[in-house]
Amino acid sequence: MDNIFDKVQEAKQYIIQQNGYTCKQAIVLGTGLGNLAEQIVVEHSIAYADIPHFPTSTVESHLGKLLFGKLDGAPIIVLAGRFHYYEGYSMRALTFPIRVLKSLDVDIIYMSNVSGSVNPNFQPGSLVLVRDHINTHPENPLRGNNDERLGPRFPDMLQTYDQALRDSAKKIAKQSDLQLYEGVYLSLQGPNLETPAEYHYYHTIGADLIGMSTVPEVIVARHAGIRVCVISVVSNLCYPISAITETTIDEVIAIANLAEPKLTTLIRGLVTAQQD
Repeated sequence: MDNIFDKVQEAKQYIIQQNGYTCKQAIVLGTGLGNLAEQIVVEHSIAYADIPHFPTSTVESHLGKLLFGKLDGAPIIVLAGRFHYYEGYSMRALTFPIRVLKSLDVDIIYMSNVSGSVNPNFQPGSLVLVRDHINTHPENPLRGNNDERLGPRFPDMLQTYDQALRDSAKKIAKQSDLQLYEGVYLSLQGPNLETPAEYHYYHTIGADLIGMSTVPEVIVARHAGIRVCVISVVSNLCYPISAITETTIDEVIAIANLAEPKLTTLIRGLVTAQQD
């Protein structure tokens, strides 16, 4: 896989030399959700641009740093900002950080994102626990020669979204009196938003949410044997057609910021519950 294993080891060595460390759990923060990083007692911070072979985020709302610290006493690594296919990266490049997390002994990743809803029951600001996905990207991050040190040639995707973690998230939501839906996330190339006809189509084929991230990372995490839990914040309603309005990135970020306290409650609970 183009010497990805060796590149991962180089990145890991640099991170450890910069006082980064290994731990069990990690968080990937998406658009408009970077303030969750403020809940972390940060012990070390490393800019993506300084890490060998790491991509650098071009999205304004993404911090672009790898954080090491504690969340309610639990050791945690945070990818404060992710990468997208529409930024021009290959699938292997944008999922490289997931490989590095695996090398740092991470075996649970919590991912967040914002999404449009093609399920009329999911209103802006809703939190949705992803139970499955539909991948429409034209490139797969596992395409090409497979290095068995990274994972199997044909990883099974049946249990991609870890059932035990989802059950834990639902329990925490109930205890915290938070409404938490479940749904199917469909991932697109972007960066343009979709047409009304496309929204209708995605609703018809079984999607609840649509977005431009997450699925490539999830595929690589599954390949690497990492357990995954994904929580999406609905930023805008895309179905029925009559409910669609023009949407700006500023509006998306504003909705994400409003929902962030609820998301923080869920992730803090999950991290604490999985702490050794």
